Amino acid sequence: MIKNYLKTAIRTLRKNVGFTAINVLGLALGLATCMLIVFYVVDELSYDKYNSKADRIYRANMQIKFGGIDQTYASSPAPLAGTFQNDYPEVEKAVRLLQRGGYNVKKGTQNIHENKVILADSTLFDVFTLPMIAGDPKKALIEPKTVVITETTAKRYFNTTQAVGKTLTFNEHELYKVTGVIKDMPKQSHFNYDFILSMTTTQESKDNAWFSNNFNTYVLLKQGVDVKKFEAKLPSLMRKYAGPQLQSILHLTFEAFEGGGNRYQLALVPLLDIHLKSNLMSELDHNGNIQYVYIFGAVAIFILLIACVNFMNLSTARSANRAREVGVRKVLGSQRKYLVAQFLAESMMVTFVSTVIALVAAYFLLPVFNNISGKNIGLNTSSLIWLVPALLATVLVIGFLAGSYPAFFLSGFRPIDVLKGKLSSGFKGGMLRSSLVVFQFFISIVLIIGTLVIYNQLKYIQNKDLGYNRSQVLVVHGVYNLGDQSKVFRDEVKQLPGVTGVTMTGFLPTSDYRNSSSVFQERSLDPKKAVLAQTWMVDDHYLSTLDIKLTKGRNFSSQMPTDSAAMIINETAAKLMGVRDPLNKSMFLPMDNMAKTFKEFHIIGVIKDFNFASLRTNVSPVILMYGQDNGALSVKLNTANITSLMGLIKNKWKSIQPGKEFEYSFMDDDFDSSYRAEQQMGTIFIIFTSLTIIIACLGLFGLAAYAAEQRTKEIGIRKVLGANVANIVGMLSKDFIKLVIIAIVIAIPVAWFAMQKWLQGFAYRQNIQWWVVVLAAFLAVLIAFVTISFQSIRAALANPVRSLKNE
Repeated sequence: MIKNYLKTAIRTLRKNVGFTAINVLGLALGLATCMLIVFYVVDELSYDKYNSKADRIYRANMQIKFGGIDQTYASSPAPLAGTFQNDYPEVEKAVRLLQRGGYNVKKGTQNIHENKVILADSTLFDVFTLPMIAGDPKKALIEPKTVVITETTAKRYFNTTQAVGKTLTFNEHELYKVTGVIKDMPKQSHFNYDFILSMTTTQESKDNAWFSNNFNTYVLLKQGVDVKKFEAKLPSLMRKYAGPQLQSILHLTFEAFEGGGNRYQLALVPLLDIHLKSNLMSELDHNGNIQYVYIFGAVAIFILLIACVNFMNLSTARSANRAREVGVRKVLGSQRKYLVAQFLAESMMVTFVSTVIALVAAYFLLPVFNNISGKNIGLNTSSLIWLVPALLATVLVIGFLAGSYPAFFLSGFRPIDVLKGKLSSGFKGGMLRSSLVVFQFFISIVLIIGTLVIYNQLKYIQNKDLGYNRSQVLVVHGVYNLGDQSKVFRDEVKQLPGVTGVTMTGFLPTSDYRNSSSVFQERSLDPKKAVLAQTWMVDDHYLSTLDIKLTKGRNFSSQMPTDSAAMIINETAAKLMGVRDPLNKSMFLPMDNMAKTFKEFHIIGVIKDFNFASLRTNVSPVILMYGQDNGALSVKLNTANITSLMGLIKNKWKSIQPGKEFEYSFMDDDFDSSYRAEQQMGTIFIIFTSLTIIIACLGLFGLAAYAAEQRTKEIGIRKVLGANVANIVGMLSKDFIKLVIIAIVIAIPVAWFAMQKWLQGFAYRQNIQWWVVVLAAFLAVLIAFVTISFQSIRAALANPVRSLKNE
């Protein structure tokens, strides 16, 4: 019986090869696209799940409201981890991570600049699942000047994973003993490092400073601990330990501090929420965004639905032509259940073939998708464990849905009605098909509007006046490696032809090099007269090199010794001060964590606000101080031959320190990297929208062909009576265009609302323009008309004699 079903199904599908090809192609394209998006979503949702205790790991964030700024940090005070372990029985283990920027690591005579370096407590391996292949995880990071490295790093430096006991030289003279080798950290981790240095090496880890938030602190709670109840204890922890220091610094009780509208609180975030739901200051890496997971998840569902709608539309359209077949088979004694099985078998066969084609296509397109999305997704055994059952379920569900109409509806016809031709209602009778066409184009129009809005916002970000000029600015990193020779390097670069400006500091608008401090307007350190600001050390060429505008006062000058106690503030800081003219006003900056000493500065200038953080957030206060910081050297170039000038700068570097790596970037590229997620999203959105439209057009093409076929004799009569090609095309097109217009009316408010929600994630954004909606509507109508016209013109040009010769 099953063999007969398959044989009949193959014969029927071959007989209608055109519609079968459209069905298979449309469904395969939709399934392949859906699979790629599912791979992306699964990858994003899998971050940090490699940790066996992931459900019990939390990170401590600091929520600070002070000096006119309300900010949450991914970091916390140094003594917090020890306090958790000593005072709270709910905590099984706690660990701190501390970023210190890049290090130079010696390999033979070569100094390699390594950025993936972190300091960690010895409890790291008790909290996180980082399998050690050499060494003892319980002892590896206890002693100072010890380091744990990854498997790949061990092979890179020692050509073996048996590196325990060997020595690495950091920053020319710091010797670290290798005490462990771990497997490479999974890419699906919110932090990923090659070198883990012992925390006991740094004095800062031993400080009892509760108002210095430089450590990323994680706690592993014991089994069965109620997180909400544990979190409710955190305010009392801060009152107990931070309170006395607050009293010493500001001469305020913690209660009075909070009563003044300030906040200094701890909050716990689950480990599994960090990658997608946390984009704070002091993150260990650039995280993802849960919004994009939701958006791409919805797009995957939409594309799959459109592909299924196509399949159902064409299946139901062709089913009317098979009504006579059903009638004949019933007259010959075929039972309804066998007819149902026959139609379902045909549907399942088409779905199965489409799924196989889709899987093969997704496999070969995966490298291209990885390149576009910045991912490194691969098909492996673990992927197939969930993918194969999912695909089988897809075959069954889609096959059943697409075959259900002809199977259950047509199989219920009375043979006498079918054979008399009473059931031939043509295209206009297909209310279900019309609704599905509206649904298809509703989704397509929503995606078109979304794509245009995303493109518009990305263009706005790239062209917005940021308050500084990042064009043709070369940033040489790690200038501190030159030591006393850094000034020599700066002065020699400054003399090169084509160099119009040079400034030496790591505090740049496009870097993550930051320093936040509370600055007070009075010696008494009154919190009501405080400004929480970024305090950056710059030289007297900073403003001119980056083209930052002064609105009041003057720039720093190397000819004025008093400028060592001078400040330049931005407009936001000036507003928060609440004074009409801040020039020559004094500000007091604590010089240590306990504010036992402070230094008086005088304001000599006010600069225009410039965006040094993401355009998702408003500009915050910035205070520039005059001094030396050799974190980086920024070079303003003005030459047509950048490659040649770059070579000269590199030669200057090598002449001073031939063994140190020359590392650089361009400020434009650094800025673009901050919005790489949005750029990738925009590119992927454009591709998926195009595929959605193609899939929708395939279905529309098939339906137009079917409609023209159903009305062949009508078209022949109209042509005999004098109708021209334009009349015929208009007649065949108007029914479809009406459906597209209905879809436009429904889609516009939905797309408008969805994209307004997305734009709210940006403090600086471009409003949705009216032309976006008009263009999306025009494109939808144009695409539909072009698709339909191909079949309509073909039908209109046909010889009417052929269609009427049997009448």
